[in-house]
Amino acid sequence: MASKLLYPVVAVVGIVAASGAAWWYQNRAPSSETPAQGAAAGPTPPASAAAGAGRPVTVEVARVEISKLVDDVQAVGSLRSRQGVVLRPEVSGRVTRLNFRDGERVRRGQLLVQLDDQLPQAQVKQSEAELSIARANHKRNQELLAQNFISQRTVDESAANLDVALAKLALAQATAARLKIVAPFDGIAGIRAVNVGDYLKDGTDMVNVEDIDVVYVDYRLPERFQTQVSKGQKAVVEIDALPGRKFDALIQAVDPLIDANGRSIAVRATIDNRQQVLRPGMFARVTTVFGERERAKVIPEEAIVPQGGRQFVIKVVDGEKDSQASKRVEVKVGIRRPGRVEILDGLNEGDTVVTAGHQRLQKDGTVIKVIDTGRAPAVKP
Repeated sequence: MASKLLYPVVAVVGIVAASGAAWWYQNRAPSSETPAQGAAAGPTPPASAAAGAGRPVTVEVARVEISKLVDDVQAVGSLRSRQGVVLRPEVSGRVTRLNFRDGERVRRGQLLVQLDDQLPQAQVKQSEAELSIARANHKRNQELLAQNFISQRTVDESAANLDVALAKLALAQATAARLKIVAPFDGIAGIRAVNVGDYLKDGTDMVNVEDIDVVYVDYRLPERFQTQVSKGQKAVVEIDALPGRKFDALIQAVDPLIDANGRSIAVRATIDNRQQVLRPGMFARVTTVFGERERAKVIPEEAIVPQGGRQFVIKVVDGEKDSQASKRVEVKVGIRRPGRVEILDGLNEGDTVVTAGHQRLQKDGTVIKVIDTGRAPAVKP
């Protein structure tokens, strides 16, 4: 029984002894260095001092170049004819004549579809006859009044009858005219949906007419561009159905109303289409040009270091003893293009900036070593 009680005591003593030995060994290890070794090592320099005076930080760089930049924005849209209409009869009737062929050019006022107008034409002739009688009666009454054979009241009645006859003729002519479907403008007729002999109700689709000598491209831009886009600006249009071709366009109108749902603004541009290459309904990719910079200072996009809403670059400057060093410079950026950024202020042509290795350049004056990537030479050979 006594031996069983000794086992926990021995285990506790062993653990305490092992812990004490470990503590003694760790505190004894530094003192085991020889004086020569301690002198050789010296005090440990701070991290910042090591970065500034130790091995150079390896970076990649690029020069500030002068290049032409275009300030533009891309969008998608659809083509529309300058004028387009689907012709429909205003009254019911039977088709008696088709005066056009599918897809041919038509002129304004040209008769395209004639509906049966026998009854309206008969009414026109009847109204013309009644008008002739009313006009003759009124003329005779005026002569009799001059001779005091009739009263003024009789002349007034004949004048009223003449006006009624004129109105009836105008009504009959208007009814007959509504049975003639004419082209409202110069354009190209589509594919007809009716044939001679068809009985049409009012409002039935017959054929479309499109004016495509000039086509519109309608598209939308985000609302942030509403102060930049205006009438008369240029645009370039590419059509997926016509790969490799570009068409010049001119902005004709900008909608004053911004869409509250999509937060976008509608824009319409015109394209000269006298060669009849483009068709309404085509899908279009539109590049709206706001302006051009003939001599813009440009650097690679990866050289920009954003911080707190401001833009910085790491500029390569001369260091001590023919070395190269880093210097953080705030810049003002302009046009952004894929992979490139315009610098409006903060750098000059020929300056060299760091494009890779920024994270190791935490303070100005850090010595750097430039890797020649073939994209841009270093400031010094």
